[in-house]
Amino acid sequence: MTGPPLPPTTGGAEKLASPLQKPCQIPAQHTNGGEPRITDNGVRQNSLPHRAFWRTPFFIAHDKEHPMSERDSKKPVDNSRRNFLKQSIAIAGTVGGIAALGLSAPGFLRSAAYAAGSDAPEKAALKIGFIPLTDCASVVVAATQGFAAKYGLSITPSKEASWAGVRDKLNTGELDASHVLYGMMYGSQLGVAGPQKDMAVLMGLNQNGQAITLSKQLKEAGVTTGEQLAAHIRKGGTPLTFAQTFPTGTHAMWLYYWLAHHGITPFTDVKTITVPPPQMVANMRVGNMDGFCVGEPWGARAIHDKIGFTAVTTQQIWADHPEKVLGCSREFVEQNPNTARALVMALLDASRFIEASAENKKATAKLISGKAYVNAPAEVIEQRFLGHYEDGLGNSWQDQHAMAFCKDGSVNFPYHSDGMWFLTQFKRWGLLKDDPDYAAVAAQVNQTKLYSEAANALGLAVPSSPLRASTLIDGKVWDGSNPAAYAASFAIKA
Repeated sequence: MTGPPLPPTTGGAEKLASPLQKPCQIPAQHTNGGEPRITDNGVRQNSLPHRAFWRTPFFIAHDKEHPMSERDSKKPVDNSRRNFLKQSIAIAGTVGGIAALGLSAPGFLRSAAYAAGSDAPEKAALKIGFIPLTDCASVVVAATQGFAAKYGLSITPSKEASWAGVRDKLNTGELDASHVLYGMMYGSQLGVAGPQKDMAVLMGLNQNGQAITLSKQLKEAGVTTGEQLAAHIRKGGTPLTFAQTFPTGTHAMWLYYWLAHHGITPFTDVKTITVPPPQMVANMRVGNMDGFCVGEPWGARAIHDKIGFTAVTTQQIWADHPEKVLGCSREFVEQNPNTARALVMALLDASRFIEASAENKKATAKLISGKAYVNAPAEVIEQRFLGHYEDGLGNSWQDQHAMAFCKDGSVNFPYHSDGMWFLTQFKRWGLLKDDPDYAAVAAQVNQTKLYSEAANALGLAVPSSPLRASTLIDGKVWDGSNPAAYAASFAIKA
């Protein structure tokens, strides 16, 4: 099957695959927040004024090799729309895109589109936040490739500088929803690491795909494993500095869990700091940290730039762990239930499309690599996106638990037990003084009913239970059945 690549975002119209098989994509028939659309003759146009995206300030000075700039919308694009229609119709074609070519949408597409009557979105134009990470892909694809329009929505993707900024803009309503850290939503719900605000998790956006990176200096000192790191720390000397992305976020929890697994107390044996994701590599390059935990592509970028190596992936800590979610305030979902449901459907559709083939993944990697989104070389994003891992120590493998966006919906269901796990870690590390009502908080935050309605409309399976069981790196089983006992069971805790 052949078809065009997704529109390039860094200038030029280079091919994304070999001449034997080009990646396919959904046509950008609808403009969303000024994103370029592709007309039938392959000309890129802007029907709305081009929107300048937020630039990300560095913790230190900007990385001069990779400055932020606006997306170049004037470059030509290789486009052959008729060839890709077969796949777009079969996988996740948009009603608007098909209609624009004078074709009738298949029945399953017509039934999946939003109802124009009582089910129509209460608010059609949405501003959705994201942080420049690989796992923002479904938000970008939904916004720019016609999936949002299919459900009566127009999404303006808003590039944000930090997770704290995302939290604040969700609280004030400046963002309608966002690609957001799972744990941060629970922290906001309980007023931990910020003001209290009732929040809603609409769906999971991805599982897996994060990593803990150690510096080349540690490698040169003979430290390449958790055991060696623990021995190195026991020798004394200047405390090592480790960075995570937000105090209640997933990266903080993965970092603390891994350190503790190796007998390292996160708050006394090492120094921990908070740094926004795109600033991690620049800060390690100048020696501001000895290790960091962050989402891709920044672990791979550290290897690419020869400043660090992957000590452990987060899927090695917890296979198929929850990661980013689609979050909003509870006020938003209560006032706009149809909008929230349509948004979930659009992102489910986009997620399903991304995972439909390796070609789709490559095309998506190309799209999000642009300066308006992740601002990293496409090849750096693509490899771990496809599960092709190398650790900077000479080892390479095909990861069986690489970043996943859908897996027929199993990635996306907002399990109560996933949210409760973060609460157990808040208690473990002293962010919560007392045990909360774990089950009640999860039931308040995770919008399982709304998600189930959206998933059922798309023919995706919905689990029968809001709890699931997993075994983590230390052999402990987490199933949500007794969260207070689980939180108290760790030898190393605050």
